[in-house]
Amino acid sequence: MMEKVDAIIIGAGVVGLAIAAKLSHKLKNVLVIDKNTSFGEETSSRNSEVIHAGIYYPQHSLKAKLCVQGKEKLYQYCKDRNIPHQRLGKLLVAHGEAEEQCLAKTIKQAALNHVNDLTWLTESDLKKSNPELHATAALLSPSTGIIDAHSYMQALLAEIEYNKGQFVGKTTFVKANKDNCGFVVTLNSQDEIMQVHCDHLINAGGLHSTNIAENINDLAKSHIPTLYYCRGHYFSYQGKSPFTQLIYPVPEAHGLGIHASLDIGGQLKFGPDTQYINDIDYEVSDALKAKFVTAIQRYYPSLDTERLQPAYSGIRPKLEGPKDGFKDFVIQNEKVHGLKGLVNLFGIDSPGLTSSLAIAEYVSEQLSI
Repeated sequence: MMEKVDAIIIGAGVVGLAIAAKLSHKLKNVLVIDKNTSFGEETSSRNSEVIHAGIYYPQHSLKAKLCVQGKEKLYQYCKDRNIPHQRLGKLLVAHGEAEEQCLAKTIKQAALNHVNDLTWLTESDLKKSNPELHATAALLSPSTGIIDAHSYMQALLAEIEYNKGQFVGKTTFVKANKDNCGFVVTLNSQDEIMQVHCDHLINAGGLHSTNIAENINDLAKSHIPTLYYCRGHYFSYQGKSPFTQLIYPVPEAHGLGIHASLDIGGQLKFGPDTQYINDIDYEVSDALKAKFVTAIQRYYPSLDTERLQPAYSGIRPKLEGPKDGFKDFVIQNEKVHGLKGLVNLFGIDSPGLTSSLAIAEYVSEQLSI
């Protein structure tokens, strides 16, 4: 007899775990698989761990909607479960009139996204509050914060397991075939091939989402977008941080610029930059340091370059190529591809962590669960 479960979620990153946790309240048997040994070993553990406010994204986009909804859900989830987090706030800094005009536009964009808590700070305001910071003006976003992403994922997994769901690592998705009442899913678990039947199949594979989709039989190839790997590097800064808030430059193409962020332990780090690559590779080259120094010194001129060290990198699963404009999250259900019970998630880059609980609710609605 083939084993049967209600739902299989492919990918145990923060989004896959959030979806599984949501579904586990309504379905008896939820299975989360990941090709890695543990959960969250890729994009979910290689980011800034920032809870974003939702101020930049185009009005009515999924990124805007789910970020703003997800932010408040995430703060409440952390509070309810004692997950380490801090609502530190962030400063979006400008240098000169052209960038100050960008700040003014950002206030308007944020308001369209129902984020109405931004405060304009003058150069004199900044000199009083942040003497090490160089900028002619800034926006304070008080609802931006930080989170211990690993503790958050542990809490999601605990919720899944409490509801009788399970996570299985070292298990690779091979293929799925549609039948009359769901999917026959072929898995490779530590070199053992097995088949499991599920009513609902959720592709939350992140960097591997398009490869997974290619192996879902009956899914038209026209529904599978091109995915780009965009690597971002981080440098850590030894010693006491000169900042108590996150510091962001005016956003640039394909990213939010090399910003200063703090982790829960108070460690200051800078990044990420953006570098499109062809293969998954987490190298951080020492040669990048000069570029980081130049970017950081714009807002932190007294940077001690000796204290700046290569730390880690992450790779964003982007739908926009190097020359493309904004691309939204893509979350496909039966209405798009015609396969009942299947949801594909593509291009879940930033603000995926912030949006994760809202994405989970959205997927549940797409499946009418």
